[in-house]
This record gives sequence, C-alpha cells and structure tokens, in this order.
Amino acid sequence: MIDLSFAGLIGAIAGAVVAAVIYHLFVGVLERAIRTHDQPESDDVSLSVVRRTVLAIDVLAFAALGYWIGRMFDG
Repeated sequence: MIDLSFAGLIGAIAGAVVAAVIYHLFVGVLERAIRTHDQPESDDVSLSVVRRTVLAIDVLAFAALGYWIGRMFDG
C-alpha cells in the first residue's frame, strides 16, 4: 500500500501552485528569447513543445519538492 501523508499532499499542492506562478513569470521571458533567436518563418510548434516541457518539468519538480518538505513537518 502507498504511504501518503496529509502534510506531504498539502506540500505537493503548494509546490504545484508555486510551479504555476514561476512558470507564468518565466514563460514570457522564454518566449521572447526563442522568438528573437528563431527564424521568422518558423512555426509555433517548437515554442509550444518548449512551453509544455518547461511546464511539465516545473510542476513535477516543485510538487515533489513540496511533498518532501511537507513530509518533513509530518509528525
């Protein structure tokens, strides 16, 4: 059986919220950097893939970190 703690789950939710805020702040800078270095005739597919990859890594990392920190507070 999976051993999940309530404090860890709350931490994971908080980590996901932090990840969403950081993604929102970071994606604008990332888009501008890609658009300035990319050729004008390129499509938005590569930008979409980069945005989704950054979001996935961001949410997974911060949710795991939040869960780990939450587990530290679990008695």
